[in-house]
This record gives sequence, C-alpha cells and structure tokens, in this order.
Amino acid sequence: MRAATHPDGIVDLSVGTPVDPVDPLIRAALAEVADVPGYPATHGTPQLRAAAVDALARRYGVTGIAPDAVLPAIGTKELIAGLPRLLGLGAADLVVIPEIAYPTYEVGALLAGTRTLRADGVTRLGPESPALIFLNSPSNPTGRVLGVEHLRKVVEFARERGAIVASDECYLGLAWDEPAVSILDPRVCDGDHTGLLAIHSLSKTSNLAGYRAGFVTGDPALVRELLEVRKHAGMIMPFPVQSAMTAALSDDAHEDAQRERYRARRKVLREALRQAGFRVDHSVAGLYLWSTRGENGRATVDWLAERGILAAPGDFYGPTGTDHVRIALTATDERIAAAAKRLTAD
Repeated sequence: MRAATHPDGIVDLSVGTPVDPVDPLIRAALAEVADVPGYPATHGTPQLRAAAVDALARRYGVTGIAPDAVLPAIGTKELIAGLPRLLGLGAADLVVIPEIAYPTYEVGALLAGTRTLRADGVTRLGPESPALIFLNSPSNPTGRVLGVEHLRKVVEFARERGAIVASDECYLGLAWDEPAVSILDPRVCDGDHTGLLAIHSLSKTSNLAGYRAGFVTGDPALVRELLEVRKHAGMIMPFPVQSAMTAALSDDAHEDAQRERYRARRKVLREALRQAGFRVDHSVAGLYLWSTRGENGRATVDWLAERGILAAPGDFYGPTGTDHVRIALTATDERIAAAAKRLTAD
C-alpha cells in the first residue's frame, strides 16, 4: 500500500478499533473468574444485567428498564447481523437502514433474505410497512445525531405500521457538539419500550472490542424472544467476559478518561483537516470525522495515502457517501500528531 511506504510509517485511520489499554479493574474482573468451569447463562448474570440497567440510568437518563429485559451479546456486530433472522423475518419483510451506514445492517437483511430500503426519514417510506427499522445515532460513519423530535417521529411511525425499531447506540457516550439520546429516553418514547430495542457496546468507551462485549435491551417481550432463540443456538457470552463487562458498566471513571482522550485527538485532527482544505460534515459525535475535499472520495483516499495516512472511502457506507472519506480518531496520540503534521505540511 502506498501509505505504508511513508518514511515515518503509516497512520492508519481507516478502522475504528481501540488502541488504548483496558482498564486494570476490568482486567482484574476477567482474571478473577478464569477458573470457573461451568456453562455461563445466555441471559447473563443477574449482576451484569443490573449493572447495565444502572449504567443506562446513570449515564444516559434511560429509566424503566427491568434487569430481565437486558440480554448480553457477543459483540454488537454479531447481534445486528443476526437480528432480522433472530426475529424470524424473511422475503416478505422490509428492513429499513440508514442512507449512509455501516454495512452490517444491510448484511443482516441479506442474511435473512428480506427487502432493504435506505432511508433517513419516515416520509421516504411512503405507504411501506417495514418489519424492522435500524437507526444509528450517533452515526458511523457520519457522526450525525438524531434529535428527540426525529426519534419521536420514528417511534410514532413504527407503532402505526407495526414495525420494530432497533437503535444502534454504541457511540452514545461519545457526544461532542450536540447531546445524543437513546431511543429508550423517556422524552422519545414516553417510557413505553414496546417495539423498541437499544443496542449498546463496550468496545469504544471501555476499549473492549477484543472482549466482544455488548448487550441489547428495551421491549421485554422482544428480549425474551431473542433470548429463547439464542439459548437454543448456543449464542452465549463467556462467563469471564460477563464479569469484565459488569465491572466496566459499574465504573464511570475509566470511561470518562477514555472520552477525554478521544476529545483531545478529535481537536487536533479536525483542526489539521480544516487547515488542509477539508470540510468536516456532521461529526458532532462518535469516533470519526466525515470529511471531504469536494472530490470523489477515492481520490481523497489516494491524496491521504501519499502522505502516509489511511482512511476509509465514503462509498463503502452507501451510494450517497461518494464524495467523503471516514477518518477515525482511534490512533495513539503520537500517530494523531503525525497525521496532523503531514496534513498541514503543504
């Protein structure tokens, strides 16, 4: 690759994978149960489910969740890719995904054999009655945040048409310029979680991508349905990961520290991009800068590669992303500084 030949080494900003250490309290919780030989519970330990309920209330103001309505997942990518099939959807059903989106939403629909429609608003759906609507706020890749009123309209539409709403909220704890809210926020759903699923990950703010630690919560009836299928399919989070996840959900200090690391990297990289003539669109939350030089994103990828910087082309996320690139904040301080220096050298 061209970027890899740079004399000062590549700066890989193409993938949103954590690079910072896992907090010692999480590693200790993992190690403490390494000698437990029995099968773990698909539903997760009571301690894990209670920690998730408490964390959602404490961090995001989400209330009214019963611990039984929490279900751990072996990473949220697995859950999202399998959700249409887990819900029993098929060829007669329609799955709605964001216009610009991480590919896993579409992959999940393809695996289930459903129809797919890209839409960011309910007006575009016309007379359609979708079975499942995927939301992603804050968005990967754009960093766009859906406000309370937008989310309320989606919930109202879904309930009129009998649709399930699955909201991927793995970047909810990384809001920068605008507040981000959950689909389960009382301002959005009036405390009624019927037909709603919120999907959360510990990969980003707790650096647990390698642990595959996520969960889904919301409508108790839907969670029970998912639980029954996952029990029989053997989709069980390992017990040590459940322990580590409980520790991570019970402690906010490590998450706050990680958020500030990303905030500092974002400031450095965004300013360098602007100095280099880029326009940064949306990007008010999350781990990416959705950027453009007013040209095809593939040409921008080449321009960056000449400077030893690797980014993801926008068309990977949908046909309307053609003139953008996704630039991740998930690199060390040293690599972010190197990228900024190269961007502003011309």
